[in-house]
Amino acid sequence: MKAAIPDPFSSKHHAPSSAELALARRAARCDPAAVRQIVRQHNQRLYRLARAVLRNDADAEDALQDAYLKAFTHLHRFRGEASLSTWLSRITLNEAASRLRRRKRLKRNAVDRPDSASQIIIPFPIRNGSDDPERTMAQRQILHLVEQATDTLPQPFRLVFVARVIEGLSVEETAALLDLQPSTVRTRLHRARKMVKEQLEAQIGPVLVDAFPFAGKRCERLTEAVLARLSTGN
Repeated sequence: MKAAIPDPFSSKHHAPSSAELALARRAARCDPAAVRQIVRQHNQRLYRLARAVLRNDADAEDALQDAYLKAFTHLHRFRGEASLSTWLSRITLNEAASRLRRRKRLKRNAVDRPDSASQIIIPFPIRNGSDDPERTMAQRQILHLVEQATDTLPQPFRLVFVARVIEGLSVEETAALLDLQPSTVRTRLHRARKMVKEQLEAQIGPVLVDAFPFAGKRCERLTEAVLARLSTGN
């Protein structure tokens, strides 16, 4: 099953604000500050959408770079019929889908081989500020399992899952982005969550062996506290 990627220049959902239109106009005139602002605002979402299609970090980055070039070259065509975010997202999805089709054509007659690069998954953020390396490691293990489970979803479900769960778009925003009915978004999200849940349940057991670590600095603090109380007789 293939996900339909809509025409980026034809959407009529979620009109942008006047400030967003002004920013787009500045970027269309190659204003460096406006271009940088647009990239900063949309970079993470666009990368993850490209990554959801291509499942490869390097390919997603290349696709995103080409999508930006196409978008900024055609910004004069941005009429404000959709939000800038939706417009950019659709260009990115189209570029990623085009690359995926080319990649499949090249590999059609090749023998399937494990590709280590394809196993590099979207780097989900981990909260900073933790001084507990054991807890950080546990978080990374769990996130890695979520990333792997996401990566194995069929593309139509993966796109909806990334948009709704990872990017936090609403049902209506996801429907507009992917040119789907809201009911289709809900159905695909339900099935995607079920598939991810099943994968996690199959793999989470070994990870839970190391869950709730009480070692490292926390263990040291407890030890020192016990020793202090022993020395004072309390």
